[in-house]
Amino acid sequence: MKHRTTAGLAAVALASIALTGCASGDDGGSGNAAASSDGNVCEVTPAAEPSPAPSPSEEDVAAVESIEVSGPVGKEPKVTFEAPLEVTTPTSRVVDEGTGEELAEGAQVTINYVVIAGKDGSTSGSTWETKKPESFTLGDPQYDLLNDRLIGQKVGARLLMASTAMDQTIQVTMVEVTEAKEIPTRAEGTAVEPEAGLPTVELAEETGQPTVTIPADYEEPTELVVEPLIEGDGAEVTKDQTVTVQYAGCLLDGTSFDSSWSRGTPTSFPLNGVIPGWTNGIAGQKVGSQVLLVVPADQGYGDQENGAIPANSTLVFVVDILEAKAA
Repeated sequence: MKHRTTAGLAAVALASIALTGCASGDDGGSGNAAASSDGNVCEVTPAAEPSPAPSPSEEDVAAVESIEVSGPVGKEPKVTFEAPLEVTTPTSRVVDEGTGEELAEGAQVTINYVVIAGKDGSTSGSTWETKKPESFTLGDPQYDLLNDRLIGQKVGARLLMASTAMDQTIQVTMVEVTEAKEIPTRAEGTAVEPEAGLPTVELAEETGQPTVTIPADYEEPTELVVEPLIEGDGAEVTKDQTVTVQYAGCLLDGTSFDSSWSRGTPTSFPLNGVIPGWTNGIAGQKVGSQVLLVVPADQGYGDQENGAIPANSTLVFVVDILEAKAA
């Protein structure tokens, strides 16, 4: 499921994906499944591009130009305007261009931001206050309001934007890019011979996107299956970290329900904020590894239907662990 919102800003979950309880057959997962003599084949295809937002009107541009920003780069700014502030479509302006490294698609950027309610000018969230900057991959469709506005800018840039929040109110967001880092796009390390009888994984040569085949006679496990396919040489992941991953998720019948590969960019999220099968399966693995997870329902969504995932479903994931850092 895709949100046309400002990143995960102001209470929009950072990882708005199946793992957090938001599965959807039209977000990244193609829903495609094929049967063969070897079993059920799970493939993912690119998701449709979102429709572009309308161009801001002269009134929208004037409204954002009227917002005053004061304070130095690196500190929480003071943002003031005459309330209520209204715009009809996302409208932005660059307050400071930045002097650091240029921001390119695929880079992992870290931002601080403050969110102000357009109706009364009250602050509804600030990473400067919580001391918890947010990181994401430029190009991730979940951050579609920031991608085009930040690509080509530089570290240190400050972006001011007014847009409609998920609750349909207008919010003003001041974003500052504090860091940019290039990370791998796929797992790199030593191939591991998997245990016989498990779902098999074939990787696209250029992208590393997996195709998963579930054997026709495969029996649902009662316990979590964690099978390394590639062992990386990075640090060991802990449950309290935020991880950046590429992943694909399938049902045992071969239905694809979610995939970061189909969205085109890795995804970052706190490991302690996802389903138990992920928390328990990824913790202890090394950065750079690729892991096959077969998650029984009691470590997934249990007896609850979740979007494209039926109740009591066993889930199969292929996960490339690209980075892990303090949450």
